[in-house]
Amino acid sequence: MSVLYRPLRRRALVVSLLPLLGAVSLVHAADAPTQLEAVTVTGSRIPRASVEGPSPVTVITQEQIEAQGYRSAFEALSALTENTGNVQGEDFGNTFTPAANTINLRGLGPNRTLVLVNGRRQSDYPLAYEGSVNVVNLANIPSALIDRIEVLAGGASAVYGSDAIAGVVNIILKKTYDGVGINIRAGTTEQGGGDNQRLQAVGGGSGENWDAIFGLEIANRKAIYGSQRDFMDSLTDDPRGVAPLATAVAYRRNASTNNYIDPGADGCDAASTLYGGSVFRAQNPRQGWYCGSNEAAPTFWTVQTEKRNIDAYSAVTWRLNDRQELFADAAIGTARIYNNTRAPSWTSSRNYFYNQNSGQLESWYRRFAPEEIGGVQRNANRFLEQSWSFNVGARGSIGGSDWDYEAAYSRSRYENRTQRPGLLVGINAYLLGPQLGTRDGVDVYAPDPSRLYQPLTPGEYEGLSDRYESRNAAWLQTASVSVNGQLFDLPGGRAALAAVVEAGSQGYRNRPDPALGQGVFWNLNAGIPAGGERDRYAAGVELQLPLLERLTATVAGRYDQYRAAGDHLGKATWSTGLEFRPFDTLLLRASAATSFRAPDMNYVFATETRGYNPGMTDYWRCRSAGQAYDDCDFSGLAIDYTSGANPQLQPETAKSYGLGFVWSPSANLDFTADYYDIRIDDEVTNLDATRILKDEADCRLGQTVGGDARDIGSAQCQDALRRVIRNPADAAVQPNQVVRVLINPINAASETVRGIDLKSTLRWDAGRYGRFSARVAYSLVIDHSYRQFAGDDVQDQRNSLDSYQWRSKVNGSVTWAINDWTATLYGMRYGSLPKTDGSGRIAPYMTYNASLYRKLNDNATLGLIVNNLRDSRPPADKNGGGWPFYPVGNYDPYGRQLWLEFDYRFL
Repeated sequence: MSVLYRPLRRRALVVSLLPLLGAVSLVHAADAPTQLEAVTVTGSRIPRASVEGPSPVTVITQEQIEAQGYRSAFEALSALTENTGNVQGEDFGNTFTPAANTINLRGLGPNRTLVLVNGRRQSDYPLAYEGSVNVVNLANIPSALIDRIEVLAGGASAVYGSDAIAGVVNIILKKTYDGVGINIRAGTTEQGGGDNQRLQAVGGGSGENWDAIFGLEIANRKAIYGSQRDFMDSLTDDPRGVAPLATAVAYRRNASTNNYIDPGADGCDAASTLYGGSVFRAQNPRQGWYCGSNEAAPTFWTVQTEKRNIDAYSAVTWRLNDRQELFADAAIGTARIYNNTRAPSWTSSRNYFYNQNSGQLESWYRRFAPEEIGGVQRNANRFLEQSWSFNVGARGSIGGSDWDYEAAYSRSRYENRTQRPGLLVGINAYLLGPQLGTRDGVDVYAPDPSRLYQPLTPGEYEGLSDRYESRNAAWLQTASVSVNGQLFDLPGGRAALAAVVEAGSQGYRNRPDPALGQGVFWNLNAGIPAGGERDRYAAGVELQLPLLERLTATVAGRYDQYRAAGDHLGKATWSTGLEFRPFDTLLLRASAATSFRAPDMNYVFATETRGYNPGMTDYWRCRSAGQAYDDCDFSGLAIDYTSGANPQLQPETAKSYGLGFVWSPSANLDFTADYYDIRIDDEVTNLDATRILKDEADCRLGQTVGGDARDIGSAQCQDALRRVIRNPADAAVQPNQVVRVLINPINAASETVRGIDLKSTLRWDAGRYGRFSARVAYSLVIDHSYRQFAGDDVQDQRNSLDSYQWRSKVNGSVTWAINDWTATLYGMRYGSLPKTDGSGRIAPYMTYNASLYRKLNDNATLGLIVNNLRDSRPPADKNGGGWPFYPVGNYDPYGRQLWLEFDYRFL
């Protein structure tokens, strides 16, 4: 196998942020070239002597995760400049998966990045991200056991199969450890909330024929609430300085006119003690008087979830002889996550009723406060989760040849119990009194209005509420056999081959609470069980061809087949790459590949799902009335949706291209530049209700908010209009109101993203002043376009004022090591984002982290870590963003965070 020339061999030290621990052995010689140990790098199954190959691989070491202030693998991956897309993670709020974290490489969606642990697939999170797609949860991988994380940001299905469209994340855990190490960390936030503690233990040993390692992580983290951040704890914090429209706590509406019925000058007095005494008689200039609060919205929302988790891992290798070994590893984790999104609330059944006392159709609403329910925790959603995985197998050499093999069996499972609070059916009678029959199909009541404004006691609320639970699981198993070795001589060295055969299955199951839809809970429909299982078979081959001394080609091909319910779905993929070294310090590289994603399990097997999205906006009626979205009579609505599966979905297909170079003029300086181009066809499109409602408004009005024309006769517009079901314009009650939004997945869309990645590392020795190292990484999205249907206009996602994805990201660090001290300053710059009202863009945002470690002796280290060193607030959306006044999902509002860390190793 060819070996890199010396300057490029040294480049392996600095190419990917910091040295690869244990991955490459570098021995500096004065003149003679040095042989490198062959290792397997993410993106290839062929062991090679160089970290650099035809496709760039970024490496994050465990030391980086600690020094740069990351609390987890998820945070380290989120900071990658290649991660330009936003996600709805565990701290986002009201989502389908608030207990899970994922990333969005290249802004192509979290389901298009393949996540591996030690090169092996993991089971999906049991609940679908955004109710649609399947992802792997990155929130429960203990950082104590991570050796490094390798990230290939490009197509790699020819090596790994489905999902590797935007890239591959391979989290590699430690394989050996000598002794026992203990790490203790405790921290808090300067502005309050988020207190956290973590204990990690890692141990291991080796014998003549064996190696073993174990690890344990126990962590606890308190929640941070919106009410604990002074720039978002009240609607009066609006950066525009405008008078807020108070959040409704209690109101009566005339259902025919949609105007409020005035509670009277003292009508809100009874409720005035709620939400910390902030409830008052508020006015909507267009609709009248009601009881509202400027502090109600932030009170319940957890901007950081509360979490407790325990994770353990163990691995054993047994050497039968010099050429054969057996291996086994197992991981198990448990987590308890608590999150709040909004207060419990009630709206009169069927939205309106006939009030016998007033003689009119009315709609009543009540939002309950912490004082009534016994504290905000009483309303928390609870996610109780368990996961486990194991791998067993054998590897070694085949007979006396120089060919190696590995045979392995892997299995993983993820279980989730989701418990949510709900109001019981008795709440209707409590607030409206007994039903007095019907009138023209409308329920009749004679309610006492004072009942609506009278606070409940915690005991009363307990009798009117309960919890319902869904049980969910996902599983995966794979058996694989792979071989690799050398074939024949070529002018540049010996050709190498790797081949793999895989067989396995995956499945999931969602089981809702049977009490739903049985008349136990108020306004909750019966849940529909869902689930399915499919088999997967694959075979692949990869060749490395040293065509000349300085020119190496790599080609790979693979075929994957999925089988479910008698249907077969197959896909072949290929990749090729070239590495050319015109001289010792320069590597030129190019790659081309096809990739695919098999249809998401949820898309294929989910039965019809009916639900509602709270806090929605009817964009057409807001714009037709000339009202801003955050000050609109048709905002804050609960809109029903229907989502169904599509078993006929075909795989998404993609092509990716890369071109770049690595220049390493010395052992202390390097620079890389890479261009990428990823194109997806037959993309599954399943627009969320918000996007559909925005499209419908654009089509009805003939233009977007930004002024781009829309043709109501286009396929996209006709589809949007079909999906939004409204009351007739001449309806006696609530004319034009959205009744339901229809959602279902189809293969229709296409998407392209192109950009560049630049990275550089510099190291220097300052003698008695210590050693310094600096690195910087920059990613720029040149073009990101999307088309939902053939024949539609191409949408410019990069410059769109509706797309909350960064066009650029920069991060960098400087580390200074002197004697027993090591200090690191790390900075991250996020590019601009669109303003909510479409009037322009929010300025870029930058944060800094810092760490300082002191080696107390050979065994002990003490550290201080400060994140968000300047206590910067997320950038405000000053043009109508509405509460919480910053782009949620792109930035966090934690403020400055501090940790003390102590590490001790028993030898």
